[in-house]
Amino acid sequence: MSSEQVEALVVGGGQAGLAMSEHLSECGVPHVVLERNRIAERWRSQRWDSLVANGPAWHDRFPGLEFPDVAPGEFASKDQVADYFAAYAEKIAAPVRTGVEVTSVRRHEGRPGFRVETSDGTVDARFVIAATGPFQRPVIPPIVPADAGPAQLHSSGYRNPGQLPEGAVLVVGAGSSGVQIAEELRRAGREVYLSVGPHDRPPRSYRDRDFCWWLGVLGKWDAETPPAGAEHVTIAVSGARGGHTVDFRALAGLGITLVGMTGAYADGKLSFATDLAKNIAAGDENYLALLDEADAYAARNGLDLPEEPSARELGPDPECVTDPVLELDLAAAGVTSIVWATGFAVDYSWLRVDAFDENGRPKHRRGVSVEPGVYFIGLPWLARRGSSFIWGVWHDAKFVADHVAIQRGYQSHSATADSQRSGALE
Repeated sequence: MSSEQVEALVVGGGQAGLAMSEHLSECGVPHVVLERNRIAERWRSQRWDSLVANGPAWHDRFPGLEFPDVAPGEFASKDQVADYFAAYAEKIAAPVRTGVEVTSVRRHEGRPGFRVETSDGTVDARFVIAATGPFQRPVIPPIVPADAGPAQLHSSGYRNPGQLPEGAVLVVGAGSSGVQIAEELRRAGREVYLSVGPHDRPPRSYRDRDFCWWLGVLGKWDAETPPAGAEHVTIAVSGARGGHTVDFRALAGLGITLVGMTGAYADGKLSFATDLAKNIAAGDENYLALLDEADAYAARNGLDLPEEPSARELGPDPECVTDPVLELDLAAAGVTSIVWATGFAVDYSWLRVDAFDENGRPKHRRGVSVEPGVYFIGLPWLARRGSSFIWGVWHDAKFVADHVAIQRGYQSHSATADSQRSGALE
C-alpha cells in the first residue's frame, strides 16, 4: 500500500470532481482526483437505459467543450454524457485515479491537513473537497414491506420495462425520473399507476425558447434559496423523445392512472392522500406563472418571439383526478412492481470531521465547510438554483477553488513567516 502527500484531494470523478480539477489547475493548486469506479460512473450504470439529459446540449455542458455528436437543441443520452466527461477529463489533463475508493478522512492532530485512507494506501492532504454529489444513497420510504408481494426497486435500479415482472406497475414520485419512467412503462403496454406529490412543472419550451433559457434570462437560476415550503419540491421536466412539457393530463390520456401521495400500507392495500387535484393545480399555477413572466420579459425587451396561446390550454381534469383512487388493493389491481422515484440521501460516513448537522447534512456556505480545509461541491442549492445542473456545478467549483487558493496563500505566508522567525532566533 502506498503513502503520499498532496496539496488538495478531490473525492469523486464525476462532473463535480472534474469541474473542481479544472479550476484548481487554473489556480495553480496541485491536486489529485480519486474515483472509486470510472469517470462519470453514475451516468453509465445507475440510470435507466433510455435516459437523456433534462437540458439541451447547448446548456447542459461545461463552457470549454461542446458535445461532439449532439446538436445544440437536442438532449444527450446518458452514455453520451458519460463519454463527454471522459473526454473533458482528457482535455484538461485532470489527475484522476480511477478504481480508488476513499474509506475515511480524519483531521491531523497538532498540524494542518487530513489523513485520508483509501483502497490504495494513505494520503496526507492539506485540503479535501467532497465531490461525490447528492445521489449517494437511494431512499425508499418504509411503507410497503419487502415480503408484501410486489417487486420493489428504486429508480436508480430501474433499467427498462423488460426488467420488471409482467403485470401493472406503481411508480411513486412525480419528478423528472418518475414521470419519464411511468410514461416509458405505459408506452411499453404496461398498466401504470403514478403517485403524484407537490411539484414544479415548467414548460419544456415556450415561444421558441427552452425553459433553461427562460430561467436564465428571468434570473431564476440565480435564486440562492428555494421558496419557503418548497425545499423538497421536485421539478417535472423531460428531454425524452426530443423534449416535451410534462403534462399530467396527457399522461392520464395515455392510460396512466394518477393517484395522490402514497400513504400507509395494510392488509395488501395501499392508501393515497386526497391531495392529487391540489398538487396538479399547484403545478399548473407554477407553469402559468412562468408563462406570464416570459411574456412580460418579451414585451419589456421588444423580443420578436412567436406567440403561443395554445400553451395556456390545459384541458379538463381526467376522471382519475376528479374521482381519485384513495386505496388500491395491489393484488386485485395486478400490481407486481413498485418503482420508488423518491430521491436520494447523502452519505458522508467516510468524512469523519465536524462538518455536519444533526441530520448528517453538510454545514457550509457556497461549498465552504464550517470545518476549515473541507469543501463540498455538486450539491443541490449549493450556491444557487442552478447548482443542480452541469453548467451550475462548473461555476460553483470556481468559487470553491478560489477559496482553496486563498487559504493556501495564507498558509504559505504563515510557513514563510515562521521560517524567517526561526532563522532570526538562531
